[in-house]
Amino acid sequence: MSEIRAFLAIDLDDDLKPKINKVIKEFKQIDTKIKYVKLANLHLTLKFFGDIDTNGLKLLENAIANVVSEFKPFKINITGCGAFPNNNHIKVIWVGIEDDTILKDLHDRLDKEFAAIGFDKDKKFSTHLTIGRMKSAKNKNKVKSTIEEFSNVEIGEMEVSQISLKKSTLTPRGPIYQDISIFEL
Repeated sequence: MSEIRAFLAIDLDDDLKPKINKVIKEFKQIDTKIKYVKLANLHLTLKFFGDIDTNGLKLLENAIANVVSEFKPFKINITGCGAFPNNNHIKVIWVGIEDDTILKDLHDRLDKEFAAIGFDKDKKFSTHLTIGRMKSAKNKNKVKSTIEEFSNVEIGEMEVSQISLKKSTLTPRGPIYQDISIFEL
């Protein structure tokens, strides 16, 4: 039995990455410990599977293909900045998605299919792009005020025309993502 760490995601358009990088650069000026997501790895997670048996990949791919066939390409607007669980207790810094109705519908339908083949349903789905993870409370107030400063930042619009089933290999330098399968909407 062979296992891989896998997740389902929407990759960020390359032309939006410099705008997100400007936001990240503002956080980098603060003397604190934040582990930033590499620009090449920026994505919107639809489902994190964790370690899965490679023998079940075909079943998973079929479930994704079934749902994706019901969707046409759609646009999302990436805007705003915030933190999980909240701005007073910062663990994750993110940029958000405005008017995410279609995205949530896509997630919910996928999650229902995944539950039917044995995966746990997501407790709560929140559309966001993680840009960093806070590793200490040092200068938390400066981080908080920067989040608030960018709470309405406009990153831009992109068309979602595909989703990717990805393999994540954890390394000391950070995760390496590889596409297993790409599904066109």
